[in-house]
Amino acid sequence: MSITIQPELESRLRARAEAEGLTIESYFERIARDDEEAEAELEALALEGPDSGPSIEGSAQYWGATRSQLEKS
Repeated sequence: MSITIQPELESRLRARAEAEGLTIESYFERIARDDEEAEAELEALALEGPDSGPSIEGSAQYWGATRSQLEKS
């Protein structure tokens, strides 16, 4: 398969592949595999969400309290 990309992007991708000791082909295969795995994980999380507990209202008060808790930790 042949893909045309901007030379600047190609250089960056080749540099990343070489830094990891991979051919550009192997690097692209890994990127594609990682993308498929991430998509499957996201789908699993989306399907799990409705069964994760009682629903909450995402009001301004809720987000303010959540932000305060995060700032304290």
